[in-house]
Amino acid sequence: MPLLRKPASNLKLCAWLVAAACACQPLPPRDPQDLAFAAPQQWSDRPAAAEQAVAAWLDSFADPQLSALVAAGLTGNFDLQAAAARIDAAREQAVVAGAGRWPQAYFNPGYQRSRDFGVESGQFSALFNLSWELDVWGRIKAGQQAAVSNAAAVADDYLAARLSLAARIAQTYFALSEARLQASVAAQSVHDRGVIANLVRGRFNKGLTRGLDLRLVLTDLANAEAQLAQADNEVQLLARQLQTLLGRYPDGRIVQTEASRESGSAPKSLPEPPPGLAAGLPAELLQRRPDIAAAFKRLQAADSGLESAEKALLPRVTLTAAGGTASPALAEIVDPRAAAWNLAAGLAQPLFTGDRLQAEIRLNQARVRDAYQQYQSVVLAAFREVEQALAAEVRLREQEQALREAVEQTEASRKLAVYSYQQGLIEILTLLDSYRSTLNAQSAHLAVQRQLLANRINLYLALGGPV
Repeated sequence: MPLLRKPASNLKLCAWLVAAACACQPLPPRDPQDLAFAAPQQWSDRPAAAEQAVAAWLDSFADPQLSALVAAGLTGNFDLQAAAARIDAAREQAVVAGAGRWPQAYFNPGYQRSRDFGVESGQFSALFNLSWELDVWGRIKAGQQAAVSNAAAVADDYLAARLSLAARIAQTYFALSEARLQASVAAQSVHDRGVIANLVRGRFNKGLTRGLDLRLVLTDLANAEAQLAQADNEVQLLARQLQTLLGRYPDGRIVQTEASRESGSAPKSLPEPPPGLAAGLPAELLQRRPDIAAAFKRLQAADSGLESAEKALLPRVTLTAAGGTASPALAEIVDPRAAAWNLAAGLAQPLFTGDRLQAEIRLNQARVRDAYQQYQSVVLAAFREVEQALAAEVRLREQEQALREAVEQTEASRKLAVYSYQQGLIEILTLLDSYRSTLNAQSAHLAVQRQLLANRINLYLALGGPV
């Protein structure tokens, strides 16, 4: 399909009927798969995934607390409520755009007081005016269709915002869970290093170790306490961020899971991502993602706007009527014998408008080109997001397995280092390195677990799964 429909030629007064017949030809329908690049037949990292993508993705996490938070956010988030209000505004704008297809009637009552040669007189009037432009060529209808398509695009924007909000709440929820676990790991590290500091201090008091060893241990303990403070700060930041997404006052209270509240402690680990995901076929993405649907409907709206601008060059047929009564006595206003009416039909053909109508056509042609390129960009970005999330899940799972092994090895080496130091077999720096390695491995493992969850949510978001 060409990017732009062939514009209407300049009309000549003697040939306007021929031009009118040409301009009334309907636009060829747009095809969502009319892309400037070759769309793939299957995903690069899921060549065999031809199943329908998961629908209720939120339920796949099997976390009632998460589901409750998302439901609260979809009700209380102010940005989402603003998006809903924009739907109402766009729909009413479509009503306004189509109002010109119907007769417009006005009632103008009045009273006029005058003084002539010292004699005052008054006159009451009740006048009616009616006008109706017959939309012979469909100019007004095309403008209305542009507004209707735009309203449908705004409704899809709302669905996209709803999906994005659910994803942000879920990701922030898991980020908060990770931050709480990171704080627990940091707190345990402070405790363990405090034990080592007491051990070294006791050995120093007995003259069994150097003062340098004690200084190094105390420095390491202070650094661990700083890390704990940083982890606690991250918890309160994420807690306030989550509360803001929910439309609640950000008082910083930590949102806990049901299991946490029952046990009175934080969870020991993050949940595993739901196993298995059918990504569906790439072609399904064009119908499923609301942002793609919105971009396509804006392209359709631009087409209708161009059609309306072209038909503005054609003659306009207008019916007008006026009537009413006028009398010095208010009681005679309602006397039908005093009423006077007139009815007229008019034909208006634009001849010279200072290039305004032609400029409006060129303006709408540019809008069509803009909407077409925007649609291509949105679709291409959607394909990239799916491919990226599918590929990232494979690598992140490999990384998680490696870090899980690293945690086990550092735990074993730390215990061995403590025993070796007590036996005088290693230096204090080796012992401190074992503690730092353990903390770093545990922290990195938690981070990649959260990244797995965040990436799975990104994949659901990229696939356009509803909530």
